[in-house]
Amino acid sequence: MAQLTMVKALNLAMAEAMRDDPSVLVLGQDVGQDEGVFRVTEGLLQEFGPNRCIDTPLAEAAIIGAGIGLGFTGFRPICELQFDGFSFQAFHQIENHARRIRNRTRGRYTCPMVIRMPYGGGIRAIEHHSEAPEATYAHLCGLKVVIPSGPRNARALLRAAIYDPDPVIFFEPKAIYRAFREEVPDQPETMPIGKGVVAREGRDVTIITYGATLRTTLEATEELQDEHGISAEVLDLLSVAPLDSELIQASVRKTGRAVVVHEAPKHCGLGAEIVARIVEESLVYLEAPIKRVCGYDTIIPYFQNELTYLPDTGRIVQGTLDTVRF
Repeated sequence: MAQLTMVKALNLAMAEAMRDDPSVLVLGQDVGQDEGVFRVTEGLLQEFGPNRCIDTPLAEAAIIGAGIGLGFTGFRPICELQFDGFSFQAFHQIENHARRIRNRTRGRYTCPMVIRMPYGGGIRAIEHHSEAPEATYAHLCGLKVVIPSGPRNARALLRAAIYDPDPVIFFEPKAIYRAFREEVPDQPETMPIGKGVVAREGRDVTIITYGATLRTTLEATEELQDEHGISAEVLDLLSVAPLDSELIQASVRKTGRAVVVHEAPKHCGLGAEIVARIVEESLVYLEAPIKRVCGYDTIIPYFQNELTYLPDTGRIVQGTLDTVRF
């Protein structure tokens, strides 16, 4: 197995699918000649040519609109938007059309397309380059929303998204694009969309997270174990729509306590939906209120203040201690 970064693993998933299936193609601003702003599409133009790795104008609505038309007529387009903050320039195409085609045609047609975009903070970027809008898209019925946490699951989930019959929003946490390497199998593999995993077994409290905050959470659990003797179970959701409620309920019923960690603002974030589901289905198992450790209810700040905004190990440790010691 090769040791790959997330960038290389995502590139591998696209190249494999394009080799296997001539209906798979990539389109977006600078995906061809410049190989993408983060070089995720490196080498695709050279191997597959300009008819399957397509440079588009700087027009997000046109990129997604073209992708919808392609998906509607038998192709499997992978649309790249340079940053998630620019996805709102194409929001009407996603909301008004992509997510509604199956329902609009009563199942006669689907729209198999992937909308990839770098996501979240952590790289000291400028305005519109560090948002975390997953709750906005998770709220739109008809879309699947995937957020990988490492190279191996990124490759497997992107392959699954490409072959899904419906539109998939694929958020790529850019803070971990090149932060670490993992072994990625030589043979193609997929993971089911809508299923999370237990990233760490534990008995005292369940910490639920996804994306780049998984690594921060796992670092916090080491401190909780070593300095406080607390055994925390960590769930990596991988998909936020559908949400793996069964996994969440099973873990919370085992530990009796829960903490939710994400970098998006707390107000109406995914944490609120997760807490609501736990209360609805597992309230009698709880031994303490559920804690949310999130970004603050403000626009993500620039540069050096960004790290103050994002959940860090200290905030996760303190939130978990508050829950366990309640």
